[in-house]
Amino acid sequence: PGAAARLPLVEAAGRRLEELLLGPAVRELGDGPVVVVPPGSLHRVPWALLPSLRERVLSVSPSASSWLRARETEPPRSGRRVLVRGPGLATGGAEVPELAGRYGAPVVLEGDGAHASRVLRELDGAALAHIAAHGVFRADSPLFSSLGMADGPLIVHDFERLDRSPYRLILSCCDTARFASVGADELLGLVTALLPLGTAGVVACSAPVNDEAVVPLMLALHQGIAAGRSLAEALRDARAALPADATHLATGWAFTAFGAA
Repeated sequence: PGAAARLPLVEAAGRRLEELLLGPAVRELGDGPVVVVPPGSLHRVPWALLPSLRERVLSVSPSASSWLRARETEPPRSGRRVLVRGPGLATGGAEVPELAGRYGAPVVLEGDGAHASRVLRELDGAALAHIAAHGVFRADSPLFSSLGMADGPLIVHDFERLDRSPYRLILSCCDTARFASVGADELLGLVTALLPLGTAGVVACSAPVNDEAVVPLMLALHQGIAAGRSLAEALRDARAALPADATHLATGWAFTAFGAA
């Protein structure tokens, strides 16, 4: 009941954000995909909350050069898929077993097998990785932001040890799309660390979210990916497939596709 009462306030905030950030430019968007390259202070905006962008194929990039690099990145030949679920989630990462059945023979890391070093090793060079875990953002030291694994945190710094980060990475975790600004528009965070390392697309979340509402969103997202859609296309369609209650709507708006895959 509380979520339902707050939904009109959230939708009103989205309309106001659109007025402030896009203004008359809304009329120039056309019908094609939209790529947003915001300045550092606007990277935490949940862009899918803006009414004109909710049903669009929308991706965000830390910079134009980062988006171009992601678009030119070739997927690995292996096609290897990695599914990870860390401890302590309210749903236990309920989407992972179902996704494992869909994908046939992916690498599945869970329970004691989801320790940080093993996860990092399996992520190296993967075509698609999905991580369901608790995310912690460190505003004071963003490169020590982390994902909770069985034996402790997997931090942003750890990903820099990869020869090649996953081509596509889905982070079913809170706060993984948050950044800290350094200088004028330079950003530090998990997404900005991954894109230069070979990741062409990331789905991540800019806020704490409801674990149970995340599960149907993730299942619908992977359905779109399996159908050959880009992450931005699959995320758009996954939002549309969710129940139309306040919790599911807000959960869908909190996730963003980054990059160009």
